[in-house]
Amino acid sequence: MISKATIPFPDSYYGINDPELCRRHREIDLVSNSTSLQRFKLRSRIIRSIRTYLWNAGFDEIETPVLQTIYGGAAARPFITHHNTLDIDLYLRIATELFLKRAVCGGMEKVFEIGRVFRNEGIDSTHNPEFTSIEVYQAYADYFQIMALVEDLICAVATEVLGGSTQIDYQGDKISIDRQYDYSNIYPTFTGKHWRVKTMVEAVRDETGLDFDTLEFSEAKSKAEAIGVRLTDLNTQNLGYLLYAVFDQKVESTLIEPTFIIDFPVEVSPLAKRHRSKPGFVERFELFIHGTEYSNGFSELNDPVDQRQRFEEQLAQKQAGDDEAHPMDEDFIQALSLGMPNCGGMGIGVDRLVMFLTDTQSIRDAILFPTMRSFKDT
Repeated sequence: MISKATIPFPDSYYGINDPELCRRHREIDLVSNSTSLQRFKLRSRIIRSIRTYLWNAGFDEIETPVLQTIYGGAAARPFITHHNTLDIDLYLRIATELFLKRAVCGGMEKVFEIGRVFRNEGIDSTHNPEFTSIEVYQAYADYFQIMALVEDLICAVATEVLGGSTQIDYQGDKISIDRQYDYSNIYPTFTGKHWRVKTMVEAVRDETGLDFDTLEFSEAKSKAEAIGVRLTDLNTQNLGYLLYAVFDQKVESTLIEPTFIIDFPVEVSPLAKRHRSKPGFVERFELFIHGTEYSNGFSELNDPVDQRQRFEEQLAQKQAGDDEAHPMDEDFIQALSLGMPNCGGMGIGVDRLVMFLTDTQSIRDAILFPTMRSFKDT
C-alpha cells in the first residue's frame, strides 16, 4: 500500500477530459493524463535548458523585487497590495526590466532573470494574469545582436528538448525554426542566416497596402478606417500610434513563420533608444510565430534626459485615460544618470514558448496552476 486515498481515483484508461477540472485540480489531471504529465516535465526541461544556455554564455542570474513602489518596464495595469508596517501601497511587478538595467548601470554587464510577473488584465488563450518571463540584458550590444541571441536561445532549447528536430508541429501547422534569410546586404552587422525580418512599415505595407513612409496622417487615418481598423482617441493622436494600431489589428495574426518585426514608433516604446537613422522610430523588435508575440527587445535607451522626456509623455497619456501608460520612475532616471553603457535587452514569455514546443493551444494548459475564477463564483 502506497498511500490512503479517500476519494475515487480517476479511471486509468479514460482519464479526465473536463478542461475546467484539469486546470482547477491539476493533481487529478497529472495522475490521470500521461500527456499532461509529460508536458509539465518538458516545461521543467525547457526552463533548465534556458538557464544552462545563458550560464554557458557568461550571463549572471540575479533576482529583482516582486513588490515595488513604482511599477514599470512594460505597458500594463498592475496589481496593487498594501504593506501594513510601512503603511504604503505596493505593486506586484509587471516586468523585471528596470531593476535589471540598474544592475547594468552598476557594472554587471550580462544579466538575466527568470521569474513570475503580474499584470491585471484579461485572460485568454495567450494571457494569464501571472506568467513566467525571461529577461536578458547585455552591455555593448544593440538590437541586432539581441535578435541573434533570441534566435540562438530558442533554437538551442528547441533542439535539445525535442531531440534535435527543427520542424515543429503547432496547432496543425508545420513551422520550421531553421534560419534561412541573409540580411547582410541591408544590415551589414547582421551577418549569417536568420529568421525573417521586416520593419513595421514594410509589414503593414505588404499586408494592407498602406505605406506609412508616404502617407500624411489624415489620409492614413481615413484609409485605416476603410480597411476596418478600430480607432480610439489614443491611436488617432499621431502617425506613430496609428501605424501601431494598423499593425496590431491587421498584420500580427498573419505572421506564421518566425518573423522579427523591427523599428517601432517612438510613441509606443518609452524605454527604447531612438533609431540611428530613422526619425520618429526606435531600435526595437518583436518576434512573432503563428500570429503570437514571443519576444520583445531593443537597443536600450541610456540617455537620462531623453528618458525623462519619454516618461513625461507617458504621464500625459495616463492623464488622458491610458491605464497602461508608463509611470515616472525617478530612481531609474538616477541610475541612468550614473551612466549605462550601450546595452541591448530582450524578454521572452516562457509560458508561450512552452505552448509552442508542446503543441498546447491554451496558456492555461502550459501553466501548472493557472489563475481560475473562485469555485463559488462559477
